[in-house]
Amino acid sequence: MKIFDITLFWIHISPSYYWLMYALGFLAWYYIIKYRKVISENKLDDLLLYIVSWVILWWRIWYIIFYDFWYYLNNPLDIFKVWQWWMSFHWWVIWVIISMLLFSKKYKINFYKLADQITLVLPIWLGLWRIWNYLNKELLGFSNYYWPLNINWRFPSPLLEMFLEWIVLFIILNYIYIKKWKNLKSWQIASLFLIFYGIFRIFVEAFFRKPDSFIGYIWWYFTLWEIYSLPMIIIWIYFYIKLKNEKIS
Repeated sequence: MKIFDITLFWIHISPSYYWLMYALGFLAWYYIIKYRKVISENKLDDLLLYIVSWVILWWRIWYIIFYDFWYYLNNPLDIFKVWQWWMSFHWWVIWVIISMLLFSKKYKINFYKLADQITLVLPIWLGLWRIWNYLNKELLGFSNYYWPLNINWRFPSPLLEMFLEWIVLFIILNYIYIKKWKNLKSWQIASLFLIFYGIFRIFVEAFFRKPDSFIGYIWWYFTLWEIYSLPMIIIWIYFYIKLKNEKIS
Protein backbone atom coordinates (compact mmCIF):
# COMPACT_ATOMS: atom_id res chain seq x y z
CA MET A 1 0.00 0.00 0.00
CA LYS A 2 1.42 3.34 -1.09
CA ILE A 3 1.69 6.31 1.25
CA PHE A 4 1.49 8.75 -1.65
CA ASP A 5 2.33 9.07 -5.35
CA ILE A 6 4.08 12.12 -6.73
CA THR A 7 6.18 12.97 -9.77
CA LEU A 8 8.85 15.65 -9.46
CA PHE A 9 10.91 16.62 -12.50
CA TRP A 10 10.02 13.36 -14.25
CA ILE A 11 11.02 11.34 -11.19
CA HIS A 12 8.20 9.24 -9.78
CA ILE A 13 8.18 8.89 -5.98
CA SER A 14 5.86 6.32 -4.44
CA PRO A 15 6.96 5.16 -0.96
CA SER A 16 5.07 2.27 0.65
CA TYR A 17 4.06 1.58 4.23
CA TYR A 18 5.99 -1.67 3.94
CA TRP A 19 9.38 0.01 3.66
CA LEU A 20 8.35 2.77 6.08
CA MET A 21 7.70 0.18 8.80
CA TYR A 22 10.98 -1.55 8.02
CA ALA A 23 12.84 1.75 8.34
CA LEU A 24 11.08 2.67 11.58
CA GLY A 25 11.76 -0.78 13.00
CA PHE A 26 15.47 -0.64 12.23
CA LEU A 27 15.72 2.92 13.59
CA ALA A 28 13.98 1.96 16.84
CA TRP A 29 16.23 -1.07 17.21
CA TYR A 30 19.36 0.99 16.44
CA TYR A 31 18.72 3.81 18.90
CA ILE A 32 17.61 1.55 21.75
CA ILE A 33 20.72 -0.63 21.38
CA LYS A 34 22.80 2.55 21.17
CA TYR A 35 21.16 3.98 24.29
CA ARG A 36 21.80 0.77 26.22
CA LYS A 37 25.47 0.85 25.13
CA VAL A 38 25.52 -2.81 24.22
CA ILE A 39 28.43 -2.27 21.82
CA SER A 40 30.36 0.75 20.59
CA GLU A 41 28.70 3.07 18.09
CA ASN A 42 31.08 2.14 15.27
CA LYS A 43 30.42 -1.56 15.77
CA LEU A 44 26.70 -0.88 16.03
CA ASP A 45 26.74 0.79 12.61
CA ASP A 46 28.51 -2.25 11.20
CA LEU A 47 26.04 -4.62 12.89
CA LEU A 48 23.11 -2.75 11.36
CA LEU A 49 24.74 -3.06 7.93
CA TYR A 50 25.29 -6.80 8.47
CA ILE A 51 21.68 -7.44 9.47
CA VAL A 52 20.05 -5.23 6.82
CA SER A 53 22.19 -6.60 3.98
CA TRP A 54 21.75 -10.23 4.99
CA VAL A 55 18.02 -9.91 5.56
CA ILE A 56 17.34 -8.12 2.27
CA LEU A 57 19.83 -9.96 0.04
CA TRP A 58 19.56 -13.52 1.28
CA TRP A 59 15.86 -13.47 2.01
CA ARG A 60 15.34 -12.16 -1.53
CA ILE A 61 17.30 -15.14 -2.87
CA TRP A 62 15.37 -17.52 -0.61
CA TYR A 63 12.05 -16.04 -1.73
CA ILE A 64 12.94 -16.43 -5.43
CA ILE A 65 14.09 -20.05 -5.07
CA PHE A 66 11.47 -21.44 -2.70
CA TYR A 67 8.35 -19.32 -3.17
CA ASP A 68 8.08 -18.32 -6.84
CA PHE A 69 10.94 -19.98 -8.69
CA TRP A 70 9.15 -20.65 -11.99
CA TYR A 71 7.86 -17.09 -12.23
CA TYR A 72 11.35 -15.62 -11.82
CA LEU A 73 12.81 -18.21 -14.17
CA ASN A 74 10.47 -16.88 -16.85
CA ASN A 75 10.85 -13.25 -15.75
CA PRO A 76 14.51 -12.90 -14.70
CA LEU A 77 14.51 -9.07 -14.75
CA ASP A 78 11.87 -9.07 -12.00
CA ILE A 79 14.52 -10.48 -9.66
CA PHE A 80 15.78 -6.92 -9.27
CA LYS A 81 12.36 -5.58 -8.23
CA VAL A 82 13.17 -5.91 -4.53
CA TRP A 83 9.98 -4.10 -3.57
CA GLN A 84 7.90 -6.99 -4.92
CA TRP A 85 8.19 -9.59 -2.19
CA TRP A 86 7.00 -10.57 1.21
CA MET A 87 8.79 -11.94 4.23
CA SER A 88 8.31 -14.87 6.58
CA PHE A 89 9.49 -14.49 10.17
CA HIS A 90 10.67 -18.10 10.45
CA TRP A 91 13.15 -17.73 7.61
CA TRP A 92 13.94 -14.09 8.31
CA VAL A 93 15.21 -14.98 11.80
CA ILE A 94 17.65 -17.51 10.32
CA TRP A 95 19.39 -14.80 8.31
CA VAL A 96 19.52 -12.50 11.34
CA ILE A 97 21.18 -15.24 13.39
CA ILE A 98 23.71 -15.91 10.63
CA SER A 99 24.53 -12.20 10.28
CA MET A 100 25.04 -11.87 14.06
CA LEU A 101 27.27 -14.97 14.11
CA LEU A 102 29.49 -13.49 11.38
CA PHE A 103 29.55 -10.12 13.12
CA SER A 104 30.40 -11.68 16.50
CA LYS A 105 33.20 -13.72 14.98
CA LYS A 106 34.66 -10.69 13.23
CA TYR A 107 34.72 -8.50 16.34
CA LYS A 108 35.21 -11.32 18.89
CA ILE A 109 31.99 -10.40 20.70
CA ASN A 110 29.96 -12.82 22.82
CA PHE A 111 27.25 -13.92 20.38
CA TYR A 112 24.87 -15.11 23.08
CA LYS A 113 24.81 -11.81 24.96
CA LEU A 114 24.44 -9.89 21.72
CA ALA A 115 21.48 -12.08 20.68
CA ASP A 116 19.77 -11.43 24.02
CA GLN A 117 20.11 -7.66 23.69
CA ILE A 118 18.80 -7.63 20.14
CA THR A 119 15.80 -9.83 20.89
CA LEU A 120 14.83 -7.56 23.78
CA VAL A 121 13.87 -4.89 21.26
CA LEU A 122 12.80 -7.02 18.29
CA PRO A 123 9.12 -6.99 19.36
CA ILE A 124 8.98 -3.32 18.34
CA TRP A 125 9.93 -4.25 14.78
CA LEU A 126 7.41 -7.09 14.74
CA GLY A 127 4.66 -4.75 15.90
CA LEU A 128 5.39 -2.24 13.14
CA TRP A 129 5.39 -5.08 10.63
CA ARG A 130 1.88 -6.09 11.76
CA ILE A 131 0.64 -2.52 11.50
CA TRP A 132 1.75 -2.59 7.88
CA ASN A 133 -0.14 -5.88 7.36
CA TYR A 134 -3.27 -4.20 8.66
CA LEU A 135 -2.84 -1.04 6.57
CA ASN A 136 -2.31 -3.22 3.52
CA LYS A 137 -5.47 -5.22 4.39
CA GLU A 138 -3.50 -8.45 4.67
CA LEU A 139 -4.02 -11.53 6.82
CA LEU A 140 -7.55 -10.63 7.89
CA GLY A 141 -9.23 -13.59 9.52
CA PHE A 142 -12.70 -15.10 9.64
CA SER A 143 -13.38 -14.77 5.92
CA ASN A 144 -14.36 -18.18 4.49
CA TYR A 145 -12.96 -19.62 7.70
CA TYR A 146 -14.82 -22.51 9.28
CA TRP A 147 -12.66 -24.13 11.95
CA PRO A 148 -12.65 -24.26 14.91
CA LEU A 149 -14.85 -21.22 15.61
CA ASN A 150 -17.16 -21.59 12.59
CA ILE A 151 -17.36 -17.83 12.10
CA ASN A 152 -17.45 -15.99 8.79
CA TRP A 153 -16.67 -12.30 9.23
CA ARG A 154 -13.67 -10.05 9.00
CA PHE A 155 -11.38 -9.84 12.02
CA PRO A 156 -8.28 -7.59 12.14
CA SER A 157 -5.87 -10.37 13.09
CA PRO A 158 -2.76 -8.23 12.34
CA LEU A 159 -3.79 -5.91 15.17
CA LEU A 160 -4.10 -8.86 17.54
CA GLU A 161 -0.67 -10.07 16.43
CA MET A 162 0.69 -6.55 16.91
CA PHE A 163 -0.64 -6.54 20.48
CA LEU A 164 0.82 -9.97 21.28
CA GLU A 165 4.11 -9.76 19.37
CA TRP A 166 4.90 -6.14 20.26
CA ILE A 167 3.33 -5.08 23.55
CA VAL A 168 2.92 -8.41 25.36
CA LEU A 169 6.18 -9.95 24.15
CA PHE A 170 8.16 -6.76 24.79
CA ILE A 171 6.84 -6.55 28.37
CA ILE A 172 7.48 -10.24 29.08
CA LEU A 173 11.07 -10.24 27.82
CA ASN A 174 12.12 -6.97 29.41
CA TYR A 175 10.42 -7.78 32.71
CA ILE A 176 12.22 -11.13 32.91
CA TYR A 177 15.51 -9.50 31.91
CA ILE A 178 15.23 -6.73 34.51
CA LYS A 179 13.94 -8.88 37.38
CA LYS A 180 15.81 -12.11 36.74
CA TRP A 181 18.99 -11.05 34.94
CA LYS A 182 21.29 -12.25 37.75
CA ASN A 183 19.95 -15.79 37.40
CA LEU A 184 19.69 -15.88 33.62
CA LYS A 185 22.25 -17.47 31.35
CA SER A 186 23.15 -15.83 28.08
CA TRP A 187 20.89 -16.90 25.20
CA GLN A 188 17.91 -17.62 27.48
CA ILE A 189 16.23 -14.32 26.61
CA ALA A 190 16.64 -15.12 22.91
CA SER A 191 15.18 -18.57 23.57
CA LEU A 192 12.18 -17.09 25.38
CA PHE A 193 11.62 -14.69 22.49
CA LEU A 194 11.31 -17.55 20.01
CA ILE A 195 9.21 -19.68 22.38
CA PHE A 196 6.63 -16.96 23.05
CA TYR A 197 6.57 -15.83 19.44
CA GLY A 198 5.79 -19.38 18.34
CA ILE A 199 3.01 -19.72 20.93
CA PHE A 200 1.42 -16.41 19.92
CA ARG A 201 1.70 -17.25 16.23
CA ILE A 202 -0.01 -20.63 16.60
CA PHE A 203 -2.77 -19.07 18.73
CA VAL A 204 -3.59 -16.42 16.13
CA GLU A 205 -3.23 -18.77 13.16
CA ALA A 206 -5.54 -21.36 14.73
CA PHE A 207 -8.32 -19.11 15.97
CA PHE A 208 -8.22 -15.70 14.32
CA ARG A 209 -7.11 -15.81 10.69
CA LYS A 210 -7.16 -17.89 7.56
CA PRO A 211 -3.94 -18.97 5.83
CA ASP A 212 -2.39 -17.11 2.92
CA SER A 213 -4.53 -17.68 -0.17
CA PHE A 214 -1.71 -19.05 -2.33
CA ILE A 215 -0.58 -21.53 0.36
CA GLY A 216 -3.77 -22.62 2.14
CA TYR A 217 -3.87 -25.36 4.77
CA ILE A 218 -0.98 -27.79 4.57
CA TRP A 219 -2.51 -30.64 6.54
CA TRP A 220 -6.06 -30.78 7.89
CA TYR A 221 -6.51 -27.35 9.53
CA PHE A 222 -2.82 -26.69 10.13
CA THR A 223 -1.18 -23.79 8.29
CA LEU A 224 2.42 -23.70 7.12
CA TRP A 225 3.31 -21.21 9.87
CA GLU A 226 1.82 -23.38 12.60
CA ILE A 227 3.90 -26.30 11.30
CA TYR A 228 7.01 -24.09 11.39
CA SER A 229 6.19 -22.68 14.84
CA LEU A 230 5.59 -25.95 16.68
CA PRO A 231 9.10 -27.43 16.27
CA MET A 232 10.56 -23.98 16.92
CA ILE A 233 8.81 -23.90 20.31
CA ILE A 234 9.97 -27.42 21.20
CA ILE A 235 13.58 -26.80 20.12
CA TRP A 236 13.93 -23.54 22.05
CA ILE A 237 12.25 -24.89 25.18
CA TYR A 238 14.93 -27.58 25.09
CA PHE A 239 17.68 -24.96 24.70
CA TYR A 240 16.22 -22.77 27.43
CA ILE A 241 16.20 -25.65 29.93
CA LYS A 242 19.58 -26.98 28.81
CA LEU A 243 21.21 -23.56 29.21
CA LYS A 244 20.46 -23.55 32.93
CA ASN A 245 23.17 -26.18 33.34
CA GLU A 246 25.58 -24.77 30.77
CA LYS A 247 28.54 -22.51 31.53
CA ILE A 248 27.67 -19.86 28.96
CA SER A 249 28.40 -16.38 30.26
